[in-house]
Amino acid sequence: EPLTEGERTVCTLCRMTAPLTGYWRDVDNPVARRCWGQLPVERASGFLFFVHRSGWRELIHGFKYRGAWRTAREMGEWYGRYLRESGLYDGVECVVPLPLHPFKRCRRGYNQSEYIAEGIAAQLTSTNGAAARTLLACSQRSRHNRSQASTRVRDERWDNVKNIFSVRHPEALDGRHILLVDDVMTTGSTLLSCAGEILRAVPGCRISLAALAVSQRELGVKE
Repeated sequence: EPLTEGERTVCTLCRMTAPLTGYWRDVDNPVARRCWGQLPVERASGFLFFVHRSGWRELIHGFKYRGAWRTAREMGEWYGRYLRESGLYDGVECVVPLPLHPFKRCRRGYNQSEYIAEGIAAQLTSTNGAAARTLLACSQRSRHNRSQASTRVRDERWDNVKNIFSVRHPEALDGRHILLVDDVMTTGSTLLSCAGEILRAVPGCRISLAALAVSQRELGVKE
């Protein structure tokens, strides 16, 4: 049905019943635990659970596959407000979207993670009170890999994203607290692969992770 006056993107009822994780309030949460023993990540969270056969799945597929990029930015702003209110992400200085390979970006016309990152950055302020910046060109996919959605086996997902990222302009990240943003996290292999490359290239930075949607099954959370 049409949204009523004052509603944007998602109606009030759906916002109240959204499958939100609440992970942004806790340092120790299933997304953060996925990083333990792999990378020294400062904070990690997901905003909502990816629910199959639901309107939320359709919303996410809308900005991934059907050009609804404005939805991605507004969902990022919604997530960013919760990140700001939790206080756990205070001090994030720059927000970096997970990059798409140029071939896929050209075919799609945009990178949805950039719009999510812009929405989050608009809500965050760094330690000195300045607004967090979105840095779009600091990481890149140097190899075009097949879609993770088509890769079912966990070990194959890790192999599929091995050595596919590289860092540009490392000086822009040096000494900063970076929030790396992706749209959907399943096993976490893609986010962790990119985060690991950033930490190797810029050992003087700190890194946190944020995914708009996460998989309950892959995180071992009861549905």
